[in-house]
Amino acid sequence: MGKHARKKQKTSPSEEAQPLGATSGHHDETAKDEEELRLESYLFGVADSSAAGPSDDFDTLLFDNGTDTRPSEFRNIGDDELFAIDEPPVDPSSSSQNAPTATNSSRKPSAWTDGDDATLEVSLANDKRRRKLRDVLAEDNVAGRDYERRLRRQFEKINPTPEWATNARKRLHGSTAKRRRTPTDSGTDEESAEEKEPGLDTLLSGTGSVLAGRKARVLPHGTLAIERLRDANLSAKAEGEIKAVQFHPSPKVPVLLTASSDRRLRLYTVDGHTNPHLQTLHIPSLPVTNAMFHPGGTSILLTGPRPFYYTYDLQTGTTQRSPRGLWGTTFSGNTEAARDGSMENCAFDPTGSVLAVAGRRGQVHLVDWRAGGGQVVGSVKMNSGAKSLWWVGEELFTLGEDSEVYVWDVGQRRCVRRWRDDGGYGSQLLAGDRSGKYLAIGSRMGIVNVYGSDAVSSSVDRPKPLKALGNLTTSITSLRFNHDSQLLAMASDVKKDQMRMVHLPSLTAFSNWPTSSTPLGHVTSVDFSAGSEYVALGNNRGRVLLYHLRDFGTL
Repeated sequence: MGKHARKKQKTSPSEEAQPLGATSGHHDETAKDEEELRLESYLFGVADSSAAGPSDDFDTLLFDNGTDTRPSEFRNIGDDELFAIDEPPVDPSSSSQNAPTATNSSRKPSAWTDGDDATLEVSLANDKRRRKLRDVLAEDNVAGRDYERRLRRQFEKINPTPEWATNARKRLHGSTAKRRRTPTDSGTDEESAEEKEPGLDTLLSGTGSVLAGRKARVLPHGTLAIERLRDANLSAKAEGEIKAVQFHPSPKVPVLLTASSDRRLRLYTVDGHTNPHLQTLHIPSLPVTNAMFHPGGTSILLTGPRPFYYTYDLQTGTTQRSPRGLWGTTFSGNTEAARDGSMENCAFDPTGSVLAVAGRRGQVHLVDWRAGGGQVVGSVKMNSGAKSLWWVGEELFTLGEDSEVYVWDVGQRRCVRRWRDDGGYGSQLLAGDRSGKYLAIGSRMGIVNVYGSDAVSSSVDRPKPLKALGNLTTSITSLRFNHDSQLLAMASDVKKDQMRMVHLPSLTAFSNWPTSSTPLGHVTSVDFSAGSEYVALGNNRGRVLLYHLRDFGTL
């Protein structure tokens, strides 16, 4: 059987391979007009036979030796002009009014600008530490302004804005930011921008707490919101018993002083976290038992069982000693009792112009401190030895060994009122608040009598205590009121863990603090900060325990 010749597929000689995007056989090329073919050539890269001859090279479809072969009607039109966006007509008057608003709402100009920043070029690829600032892997040189912007962006990424700062800005500018401006309000935009700026400047110009100016809160009785922080003197511990603890009187200066039995005065910055140590002052000739800030906050007075004192100037950092024989016959006599004079018991008046010093045999000396100290201007005498001193305005309150309270008119050097502490339990400590609403007297039996404002004023000859607090059973050695007279801290160093915090409006002790597990030790000194955010407790082991009162501020 013979072989049949292989049949060959018939092909049309006119059939050629079409480039991608060209129309196939079921579309009729002749049915397309010239405009449609021209658009296809632009969209799909197909040459238009009517405008240019066929070409197999894609580059020659639009360009031939650098010459644009597009139709003449599109040749001089840019790519951004091929499409138009419908927009409403803009009123020229409104645009001119809105322009100053954008300028006023921008950031406040810098106080100083470095002209070299505009010409500076920084390489990001050469330094390993700068490679993280690149936006693109191949990026290298950037201008000075751009480099500064990237550094700020990297810093904010590593250290995000804390929540307290964000909340503070919202409170300062919340009402201003919510206001919507209209073209008719453009005249007041500049005034509102000026009103916004002082708030931010005030926030950034100080180091104090942003919550210090908030409204006072009434504390509930029964439970105290308190938390323990790192010890205030952990950065520089004392080598003996803490004798005195006091915060700086200004709320803008978070400084705490501690005086210990190793004859050293130490200063700390209290921030609630690390509490860095600032300075240590060693006084070998004076065993410091009492240290206090001047009410003006410019100096520190250091006293002890010696007939002289030291003052430390915080501004100049200098220490000055008072001369011997300053107190006349009381301290300069030849008898042994006179030579053992002491200045441990002393107190400044609220203005800091007069210092009262308890001497022997009921003498209370008045020292004029307006010239920096050292000039005795007078004295008053009690019937018994002075145990404690306290100032209320221009009046001086003194507590005697016979449990009698003397009220002195310092200007006339006379006693205007005298009354006996209720019960007479061996009173030995007197303290009051800043506003004159309360007066507390502690005794050797652990009883604390709390008096009201009638004990401070002259309305009652024999005031009665509001309540006798018997929470402690040993001799009272520390009494301290907080700044708004809502808390009273009382402590005794005779027995361990003898310390209570009293809610003054209800005259009851808080039940949740301190507990049996609170490591108080023998509390020797107590003090509140200027805004009562902190309370510091010194003990006999050389530690200064620091606690945060959450009702008066946040960290």
